[in-house]
Amino acid sequence: MMQHVEEQRSNPCFVARNAAMRRIYEQIDHVARTDVSVLCLGESGTGKEVVARRIHEMSPRARQPFLKVNCAALPGELLESELFGYEPGAFTGANRAKPGQFELCDRGTLMLDEVAEMAPALQAKLLHVLQDGEFSRLGGRVRKKVNVRIVAATNVDVTRAMASQNFREDLYYRLSAFVFHLPPLRERPEDIPVLLQEKMLRFSREYGLDSIEFSPGLIDWCLSYDWPGNVRELENFVRRFVILRDEEQAMEDIDAASFQARQTGSRTPAPAGKACFGRDDDLKGLVRGLKAEAETEAIEDALNKTHWNRKQAAVLLGISYKALLYKLRQYGLDRVAADPQPASPTRGGAKVMVLNRMAASS
Repeated sequence: MMQHVEEQRSNPCFVARNAAMRRIYEQIDHVARTDVSVLCLGESGTGKEVVARRIHEMSPRARQPFLKVNCAALPGELLESELFGYEPGAFTGANRAKPGQFELCDRGTLMLDEVAEMAPALQAKLLHVLQDGEFSRLGGRVRKKVNVRIVAATNVDVTRAMASQNFREDLYYRLSAFVFHLPPLRERPEDIPVLLQEKMLRFSREYGLDSIEFSPGLIDWCLSYDWPGNVRELENFVRRFVILRDEEQAMEDIDAASFQARQTGSRTPAPAGKACFGRDDDLKGLVRGLKAEAETEAIEDALNKTHWNRKQAAVLLGISYKALLYKLRQYGLDRVAADPQPASPTRGGAKVMVLNRMAASS
C-alpha cells in the first residue's frame, strides 16, 4: 500500500496511508505552486499545521519566512497589534514601534490558526488586508503594503459559525480559495501503525534511546482507541512509551489523560453514532459495538480453552499479557469478576463465571 513520509525542516513528518490523506498530499503539491489562500478544516491535532508548512516549503516562497499566529490565544486588541504592529503611544506601554507578523512575513507564508475565533471587528480588518494587501499599524497613519500568502485553519464547524455570525461569510470566501478537510485519526486507522513507527524513530533519536518494537497487542489497542486528541495525542503516547519502555503504563497513562479531559470538559472520544463536527454516524457506532462484542467473546473463548489461565489465553489470542489485562479492564470484565451474583445462562452470566474462575486461579 502506498505510503508517504516526508521530512520537514521544522515540523513533524507528513505521514499518510489513508486514501483521503493521500489525496491531500498530492493536492498540496499543485496548490503550493500558486498563491491562492488555503483553509484547513479539521479537529485539533489532525495535522493542519503540517499541511500549512508543506504548502510553504513546496512553494516559491520556501526561502522566505513561515510564521504562525494562534488567533484563539490572544484577546482582540493584543491579536490586532500582533498581526499589524503598532506605533509608539498607540496604547499604554507602547514605548517604541513594533512591526507585526504581516510585515515580518512579507513575501512569505502566514498561518492564521483558529481563525474563526478572531473577533468580528478584527475579521473585518483582516478582510480588507487580504483584499488590498495594505494596512496600517495601530496608532499609525502610514499605509504599508505587503505580499503575504495566507494559510488559515480552524477546528470549528464553519457553516455553523457563519450561521451564528461568529465567522464572517465574506472572510470565509476570501480564505477558502482552496479547502483541505483533514479527517480525524479515528477515521483513518490505517495511518496509525505508520504514525506509531515514525514517532517511535523520531523520539528515539531525539532522546538518544534505542527504538523498541510495538507488540501486536499494543498495536491492536491503538487501533481500537478513539484518539480524541488525534495525532497530537498519539505523539504524546509514543513519547511516554519511548521513555517508560512499559506498554501497560503507557496505556494506563492515556486512559487517565482521557478521563481528565472528560472531567475538564475537553473533547472526549466520539460516542457511538457521532463523528467529526457532531454529525451522526450510526454505521461507525455499530462497527465499534460489534468489534467490542467480538473481542469480548474471543477473550471468553480463549479463557475457557486455557482453563482460565490468562497468560496462556494471551498467547492463544496473539496479544501480550499486559494487553489482555487492559482488555479485561476496558470491557469491565475485571469488575464482573467481583460480582457476587451466581452465574446465569445468559452471556453476562458466562462472564461472571469466567472471571470468578480467573480470580480463584490467580
